Amino acid sequence: MPVLDLTDTSAVDRYDAFVRSHPHRSITQDRQWGVVKNDWGQEAVYLEESGEIVAAMTLLVRRLPGGFTVLYAPRGPLVDWSDKALVLQILAEADPLVKKHRAIMLRIDPEIRFDAELDAWMRDQPGWVVKNVGAQKDQVIQPRYNMVVSLRDEQGALLTEDALMAKYNSTARRMVRNARKKGVEVGHGRSDADLRTFHDVYTFMGRRNEITTRGLPYFHRIRDAFEDRTTVATVRHEGDVLAAAVTVDYYGKLYYLYAGSNDTKRNLYPNHLMNHELMLWGLGREAQSYDLGGVFEIDESDGLYFFKRSLAKTDGVTELIGEVDIVHNTLLYAALAHLLPRVQHGRRTVSAAVSQARKKVPARLSGQAGSRK
Repeated sequence: MPVLDLTDTSAVDRYDAFVRSHPHRSITQDRQWGVVKNDWGQEAVYLEESGEIVAAMTLLVRRLPGGFTVLYAPRGPLVDWSDKALVLQILAEADPLVKKHRAIMLRIDPEIRFDAELDAWMRDQPGWVVKNVGAQKDQVIQPRYNMVVSLRDEQGALLTEDALMAKYNSTARRMVRNARKKGVEVGHGRSDADLRTFHDVYTFMGRRNEITTRGLPYFHRIRDAFEDRTTVATVRHEGDVLAAAVTVDYYGKLYYLYAGSNDTKRNLYPNHLMNHELMLWGLGREAQSYDLGGVFEIDESDGLYFFKRSLAKTDGVTELIGEVDIVHNTLLYAALAHLLPRVQHGRRTVSAAVSQARKKVPARLSGQAGSRK
């Protein structure tokens, strides 16, 4: 049966082992990601040849009004993309789930590099809507450009710290060294207290940058789902918390999932030292790579891109193939495609408005206090 039977312990174990060892493995294709995304349903399908699993796809199920759904395989499917027949076969295994869940579409966004030939093949498939070159931020879920630092040399050996720092630009190297000289320290933990400290910094950053943030329970679920593979890094200087991050070592691929900094001693550039120490943590675990996360565009004036590029100067940008919507209900998909960008834009607008309001309240209270003196 190509749909994974969760009551079959042997099948589940084989499925998990395949997902966690695949060259294109991703934390979001692990079944445990369903524990994190607990407001979605979850399904999984796979293919076998000669008794061995050769392709797999873990799906999240988003319920919509009217009993319809969207199926989403974040960073999936896990398959040899040079074998187009196998790609079509694993996608076809989801057809019973499309009917079961009344899915409007199946969305995929595999963690593979952009390739013009593959892009052309995707665009030739009937019912496929490809979103990569020219797609706007509101039209996609994930950024198409990732900044990934390899923790191995060309022969596959682990880097030394000096070799790692040689991948940064000169400014980043200077910031790491200066932060150390000035007594900035990075600690690791995963306790509830560590997560609370992280969340305080993270939500402060969200308000400052006018972006939506997640609640503390979400990060408890990440920690609990990936247990000893998770670390909460906290940057301190003379007792002050400056920055924090949640990172997961997903079987050799480190994901810098969430991070934030406050306005305390920003001149010490804590984020550069924090990322450097997280990469050293990965080297200690014999990891292969460190994923700094994505950016939507290559723009030197964008602060996020500028920061990530300073640490990934040598390895550069990984341009991914993008998202593909495999449409199963043309009429409802057209309505959804029209609505979703507006919803995403609206959420960002509301988040910015709430952030601005929160900033004004302390200033207003400070002004009232001053007038009473």
